[in-house]
Amino acid sequence: MVIATRLRPERLAFLAAMHASLCRQSVPWEAVVVLDGADPTRLPAALAADPRIRTLALPRPVGAACARNFALNEVRTEYVQWADDDDEFTDCAMALRLRTLEETGVGWCAGYSQDLHADGSTTLWRCPTPPGRHEAEDVWRYWKDPADTIPLGPTTLLARTDLVRAAPMGGLVQGEDYCALAITCLAPGILLPVPVYRYRKHAASLSSSACLSTKAHGAVTNGPIY
Repeated sequence: MVIATRLRPERLAFLAAMHASLCRQSVPWEAVVVLDGADPTRLPAALAADPRIRTLALPRPVGAACARNFALNEVRTEYVQWADDDDEFTDCAMALRLRTLEETGVGWCAGYSQDLHADGSTTLWRCPTPPGRHEAEDVWRYWKDPADTIPLGPTTLLARTDLVRAAPMGGLVQGEDYCALAITCLAPGILLPVPVYRYRKHAASLSSSACLSTKAHGAVTNGPIY
């Protein structure tokens, strides 16, 4: 797991909730939390005390894409995925996708995402890519036009670490997610018709800006504003 953050005060509770969702997973995991120019002493106590979490403190802010790629060098697990500091995983997220990867030998496994609203309710988002197995390069075929919804939510992808390193985050302004989908061009994968990731809708999210559409659920995607 790679989580980039600037430890902004209004987002610390969200980061703690992300950590809590990881603690509810039924399979072993570890995470690299990359601090993008942030003061390490502001890391929530629960994360600082968790031996499964390693921090990478960058001396100055470098931006979401670069920070994530730095952290990717520290990943020690066979599989990895990106996560934002204000989102959450469903309880079955890791187990379902890990079992699929190990049983089928594909390079990546993804699921649906949910919008997580301030009142705790969720709205399911079904991406344009249909459930099932997809050969390398197939996913992009479901993105007919740049104005269309992105074909797959990149933060729902659990993939082989070597593939993620071969197709890391790109430095496109508010377009890191596009580059992350390049993973699906390198190996076959499977999309499960179950939610595995919750995207939090809140005022401090960059996608709440009037000039942007919703993250991963519209034509413009974005990395975390932290």
